[in-house]
Amino acid sequence: MKTEMITLKHGDVSIKMPSSALAKLAIASFFAQVLPPAANVQPVAPSTIPEIGQPWPGQGGLNGGFVHARGEVPAHYLIIAAKDVGDHKWGGRGVEVKGLSKTDGYTNTQVLIGNDDERKYPAADACAEHQADGHRDFYLPAAAELYQGWLNCPKVFAQDCYYWSSSQRSANTAFVMNFGGGGQDFGGKSGELRVRPVRRFFI
Repeated sequence: MKTEMITLKHGDVSIKMPSSALAKLAIASFFAQVLPPAANVQPVAPSTIPEIGQPWPGQGGLNGGFVHARGEVPAHYLIIAAKDVGDHKWGGRGVEVKGLSKTDGYTNTQVLIGNDDERKYPAADACAEHQADGHRDFYLPAAAELYQGWLNCPKVFAQDCYYWSSSQRSANTAFVMNFGGGGQDFGGKSGELRVRPVRRFFI
């Protein structure tokens, strides 16, 4: 069976191709325009991923390692701010804030900074206000995210103090992490402890 050929002309240029090939090009062009941008984004090339604990250019901090998808949170890299943002109280002592988890620091922080009980949550506020490389989506890490930091790159944190997580233990306490020995504990919300923002780089 003879292949049907189609000739395309543009100015003085002519291109002859099989009709089936032209159909494939037309379909590919259509989907490239109608699919959302994320569908056309290429995965991060391994050669562009810095070593764990090293600065990730343009991402606002250090590579804290890969995090598998969990629940409604897609797979991503944890980006750890290059520096602490001081010592702060957790805040809200005596109030058991609803909707906090041990794994999702971003949601925890959004709940805390948007809480309507007229109490301040300084540790979460300090992280949410942090900016680097044009990124403004930093948050106070959850207990599990701090633990990942200890597993992957403990030396990028101070070794002689405790860090607040955004994970609450009770109305009066929240979970904390020590990077010197890897111990997780809990502290009173009115105490001032070290704070390090993180953000997510989705792939």
